[in-house]
Amino acid sequence: MGSQHRSGTAPADAPEPVLDSAPGPVPEPLTVGIEEELLLIDPATRTPSPHGPQLVGEASGELGDRISTELTRYQVELRTDPHICLKEADDQIRSTRRTAARAAARLGLRIASTGTPVHGQAAPVPMTPGARYAQSVAHFRALDDEQIVCACHIHVGLPDPRDAVHVSNHLRPWLPTLTALTANSPFWAGRDTGYASWRTTTWGRWPVAGPPPYFESPAHFDDLVRTLLAAEALIDRGGLYWDVRPSHHLPTIEIRVADAALTPDDTLLLTAVVRALTATALAAVRAGEAAPRPAPEVLRAASWRAARDGLSGKGIDPLTGDLVAQVVLVEKLLNTVTPALRRHEDLDLVREQWRRLRTEGNGADRQRAAHRQRSSAQDVVDYIVSATCRH
Repeated sequence: MGSQHRSGTAPADAPEPVLDSAPGPVPEPLTVGIEEELLLIDPATRTPSPHGPQLVGEASGELGDRISTELTRYQVELRTDPHICLKEADDQIRSTRRTAARAAARLGLRIASTGTPVHGQAAPVPMTPGARYAQSVAHFRALDDEQIVCACHIHVGLPDPRDAVHVSNHLRPWLPTLTALTANSPFWAGRDTGYASWRTTTWGRWPVAGPPPYFESPAHFDDLVRTLLAAEALIDRGGLYWDVRPSHHLPTIEIRVADAALTPDDTLLLTAVVRALTATALAAVRAGEAAPRPAPEVLRAASWRAARDGLSGKGIDPLTGDLVAQVVLVEKLLNTVTPALRRHEDLDLVREQWRRLRTEGNGADRQRAAHRQRSSAQDVVDYIVSATCRH
């Protein structure tokens, strides 16, 4: 896109662009890599513990670069290698969590996979040392003060970055449904927020976050990013906190919409669905199909509703604006990606895990069920810790 659109917006009467993705068939099976942000917990107080760098040092001998520090010292990030076979990815998710848990135990700590801590800490939070984190605090100020939030990011291999831009357009209408499916952060500062994904709500305060815009072309994407950098809404490309983005350092598209998953099974379900969505979108791109374009205001409202109600209530269909039972929207998503799930041999896995969620609920539902036993926030923390490494 030319310099006349430096603002990153396309004229309203712009013609539908000719897709400039790579020619040829969809390169299946697609690889997936998973990044999981976890909290460290003091087992005596059940509050977050600021020993992330120490845990990385303790576990790096076994995990190498599959564990790293995060923005705050309350957190660490666990990563898998790229995988084609989800059974191998599942094994690595579980073994990495167990290894990190053992290392935490040697430090007298626990790990917990939840989008927000049940017990919050007084702001500002202790930041991990490093030039980039210091720059973030100086630039974004109090936005960093409450960022004790954890997400699960799925990278799907797309070697051509042009494909990633077009696939992002096709994924946009499904982002609220993914939020509802994976919501796992109902508690904050010791109380129930009334939201299934409070992390989604707090994360939306960042200047470049939430559902991404529709990109008219890869050039439009590049132009918009340059504009945001020049405007200092970003300190670097790593600060593109949209729910889905072309990775700035890997040949992948990164789906970032989900809370940290309570159990490995929850992570695996998300991974299978995201890969199938990406494969379905890529096939549409290669076929020259235009992506749906929900109104940004409706898409934002649908994301808010999904974060509030999770699977238990109604959601907004971004393409119609209608209120629909959220489980119906999930079924619509799964029906849409069934051919891709079948091609990747993940259909039985997803059907089994979806039946489980229909019975047990998502992570937020299960956290609340733990709280109902004795109305105890301490019980919720203990439940999350036990579920994090559940076999």
